[in-house]
Amino acid sequence: MSKTLIFSPRSIPLDDAWDVIVVGGGPAGCTAAVAAAREGAKTLLIEATSCLGGMGTAGLVPAWCPFTNKEQIIYGGLAERILRETMQGMPHVSKDRFDWTPIDPERLKRVYDNLMLTHGVSVLFNTLLAAVDLEGDNRVGAIITASKAGLKAFSARFYVDCTGDADLAVWAGAAFEKGEPETGELQPASLCFIISNVDTYAYQFKKPERSGEGESVIDCILTSGKYPEIPDNHFCNNLLGPGMVGFNAGHIWNVDNTDPFSVSTGLMRGRKMADAFQRGLAEFFPEAFANSILSATGSLMGIRETRRIIGDYVLTLEDYLARRKFYDEICRNAYFIDVHWTHQEIDQNRQDPGWFEKKSYRYEKGESHGIPYRCLTPRGLSNVLVAGRSISTDRPVQGSTRVMPVCLALGEAAGCAAGLALQEGTTDVHQVDVFSLRSRLKQWGAYLPEVEETLPMKDRQENATKNE
Repeated sequence: MSKTLIFSPRSIPLDDAWDVIVVGGGPAGCTAAVAAAREGAKTLLIEATSCLGGMGTAGLVPAWCPFTNKEQIIYGGLAERILRETMQGMPHVSKDRFDWTPIDPERLKRVYDNLMLTHGVSVLFNTLLAAVDLEGDNRVGAIITASKAGLKAFSARFYVDCTGDADLAVWAGAAFEKGEPETGELQPASLCFIISNVDTYAYQFKKPERSGEGESVIDCILTSGKYPEIPDNHFCNNLLGPGMVGFNAGHIWNVDNTDPFSVSTGLMRGRKMADAFQRGLAEFFPEAFANSILSATGSLMGIRETRRIIGDYVLTLEDYLARRKFYDEICRNAYFIDVHWTHQEIDQNRQDPGWFEKKSYRYEKGESHGIPYRCLTPRGLSNVLVAGRSISTDRPVQGSTRVMPVCLALGEAAGCAAGLALQEGTTDVHQVDVFSLRSRLKQWGAYLPEVEETLPMKDRQENATKNE
């Protein structure tokens, strides 16, 4: 049994001047804060690192997942605005490239900064959520933060949890699931990185996936046996600018973002892996990488899953496969089921190159499914919303909804809902008028097709049966 320390009585400074507090400044947190402020709420955004944007900036993810359903942009509103404003500073990117669009992380930081300044959001960097204080059984009264200023309490009428791991909601008592239901195994992590001084012409003319003597470059690297730090052929890469290539490559298993020791170990392994990738590319793709250098590794580990809250609705693979509509859907999603593989799956399917596609269930052109507002409302908490990769879904669907374009749309919906709750005078996020919410989101450019008038009752009946 681990030892415990009981704090001596102490007082902590309290700042209770806020209507809405958003915790976590990744994609979901940024749009949540802007949307809440846009509705007139005095909004504070608390971020653990020194910049906004999460995996798209500090994490160095080199490209956005698709913004379209292969026909049109479906992550509209703030998500589309952020995409387009980032693209404006990347002249080498086609103006109509909305799927797998490369990311300039430094420009994206400024895009997020400008959004906060434009909408009057107060931002607090380098500040960690440390504890949650309850006011009654189902209401958060305050949160405790830790920074160079020590411990400080903040209080608001509503909170939006965009921590990625549902820290605020879970510490307040929300029910959750984590990882694979039977084993608890989590998807592997990745540490993204940038290689610079690359020969841009050679890279574009003879992409790494197609290089080598009949094999891709990554297969040549793995077959050589010279780079044991590289465990598998996960090898996404994009040209970020002249001579600069960003990589989301390699997997790091047994990383749990709720366990700081495992993350610390994973970061060190990831940096070794990034170095091995650069050396392997220099050897097996010298036309482009002979004179290259490893110029940056992410300061954030790329975490694909931890906790998923249990909300008023749990979105399931059945819903995904049915391309389902919901009376209270607050965005649409077209990304495939992208659950990264275990060591065992790699060994079992090594001879079947199409095995991953078989479980990806990719949509056809124009197809998408809805995400209901009820996936953002944790059961048992009245003034907390959750947005980002920890919303209420089953594990397969979380593999689809966890990516950045979806998180941008989810955050805008959560922030808008918090702002509308203030306007409506309710103290319970579960009671927000979802039809007003949908209407408001559409006014701001969200892609929300009409739903059948008869759907609400049918939807409620099916939901009651599914989630009993």
